[in-house]
Amino acid sequence: MGLEIVQVTADTTDMLARIADDVFDYAIDKDHLGRFCACEDDLMFVARHDGLVVGQVRGYVHRQPDTINQLYLDNLGVAPAFQRRGIATRLVKALLDLGATRGCKDVWLATEANNDQARQFYRSLGLFESEVVMFANFQDDDA
Repeated sequence: MGLEIVQVTADTTDMLARIADDVFDYAIDKDHLGRFCACEDDLMFVARHDGLVVGQVRGYVHRQPDTINQLYLDNLGVAPAFQRRGIATRLVKALLDLGATRGCKDVWLATEANNDQARQFYRSLGLFESEVVMFANFQDDDA
């Protein structure tokens, strides 16, 4: 069957039955997944190789009252054995294309300053870097 890029929706969550290691940060929680798929502005694509999920990208439409919609690229992961094959590029392009249909003309994301591989990858897509300061209050009790 080869490689396919498919959008995850409430009707296609069964695709997530077989996932390669290191594609997601945590195990899929069916309740979280259901809430994610219920929101039209939460977007996800997966890359499947012979039925095995080997990559994923998630984002959401960031709506503003004073400017155009923006696409926030929230998470990207490709199983190590499948990296450097263009899968991440295909996933991100699928997300960008869908975002464009939702009125998103801008895209933004964040990555760790020391993640040289990610920084190089996003530059290769024509994105530019900007210095920001992030504030957070993460709760680790519910991954």
